[in-house]
Amino acid sequence: MSEKIMRIIDLRGQKLSRAELLAAMPRAAMGTSEATDLVRPILDDVKERGAAALRDFEEKFDHVRPKNLRVPAEAIKDALTTLDPEVRAAIEESVRRARAVAKNQVPKDFHTDLAPGARVAERWIPIQRVGLYVPGGKAVYPSSVIMNAVPAQAAGVESLAIATPPARDNAEGLPNKTILATCAILGVDEVYAVGGAQAIAMFAYGAKGSEPQDGDVLCDPVDKITGPGNIFVATAKSLVSAFVGIDAVAGPTEIGIIADKDANPSLLAADLIGQAEHDELAGSVLFTDSPELADKVQENLNYRVPKTEHAERVHTSLSGTQSAIVLTDGLDQSIDAANAYAAEHLEIQTKDADAVVKRIKNAGAIFRGPYSPVPLGDYMSGSNHVLPTGGTARFAAGLGVHTFMKPVEVIEYDEEGLKELAARINAFAVSEDLPAHGECVLSRFVEDPYNKETLREQEKEAGLL
Repeated sequence: MSEKIMRIIDLRGQKLSRAELLAAMPRAAMGTSEATDLVRPILDDVKERGAAALRDFEEKFDHVRPKNLRVPAEAIKDALTTLDPEVRAAIEESVRRARAVAKNQVPKDFHTDLAPGARVAERWIPIQRVGLYVPGGKAVYPSSVIMNAVPAQAAGVESLAIATPPARDNAEGLPNKTILATCAILGVDEVYAVGGAQAIAMFAYGAKGSEPQDGDVLCDPVDKITGPGNIFVATAKSLVSAFVGIDAVAGPTEIGIIADKDANPSLLAADLIGQAEHDELAGSVLFTDSPELADKVQENLNYRVPKTEHAERVHTSLSGTQSAIVLTDGLDQSIDAANAYAAEHLEIQTKDADAVVKRIKNAGAIFRGPYSPVPLGDYMSGSNHVLPTGGTARFAAGLGVHTFMKPVEVIEYDEEGLKELAARINAFAVSEDLPAHGECVLSRFVEDPYNKETLREQEKEAGLL
């Protein structure tokens, strides 16, 4: 009998409440609390000692002591000149498509005229300085450079800094050359060979220099930190989020797939494996009302998993509690379950994919049809692959131009516009026991707003009533 790599969650014949449906969804046992005791001293040390602490932590965790924590400009340029031409072409195409989408994402300023002399406008203002974290670990992620930097540039961010760990095979402590080359293509020249929680501390607090090549200030603090990372990076972002912006506290990556009996089980298996390759904690979840399809997917997994390079990692991920095949009574229940799961990536492989897409309320990104697999979005679709995980797509959105901008309202009332509302504002303020609020407004039109005995008459004389 063939092994069934993925466990089955059978929802058939059950009428589940919203709470029960949410609880039934597979999740990775992942949190940041267990790492807090390890991360907090790192943050404190970097805040206190700056570059000296950064070098100590790089030596401890990445096993190299970088001479230059800030990557020299020449090293960034050299990385581009030695980049494989095919890889360069792929990166440039990814950048081109991402920029085309990001250009159209830039929100427009607007105003609303409420009455003569009464206007509320809204401006979208770029965040001034942003720190972009690019992880190392099990893979190299030049794609993360693109996904973070392109929307930030489209938003008009003035100052971009990138931190990424030193490459394991670089004796000088420089980051991976493909990542550096991608920075060169994007025109980002402030790059640091710093990884992990220490990089988040550097961005949050800034870092003073400790050696001549650092200067007095190695890195200025940023206003917002974006980019994925491991549990230590996620914990660090959570701890500094009280005073510096973050995009999200990201958990393990995940895919959800809604499929019916007409879907191709071989492609479904390939897509589940593709996501499982990221991490042993990665989640791969299939929602289907076809037990026959589920069995065929399991058969294809048995065939495909041993053949992929990272078979052990994939098998651990697919057989973990965070992954499952969810059997449902029909497409309606599959959609309900997928909305409860709120996948980071949600593929729709059904007969009428457009109708299903319209009913999806919760997903980081939706991949419609068998020719829109998740790796397309990872690299070259033009969409962004930094997406909400762990069910947070129920209330959060993926990274985009909006991540790097803030809407600010501009209130533009003239004398006529304010006069029409002055008495009403005062009545409102008094009802909240904040009379000075009303007096502030009335002072522009009446002689003595503090004389409550004559205030009514003053308001009439001023034409406020």
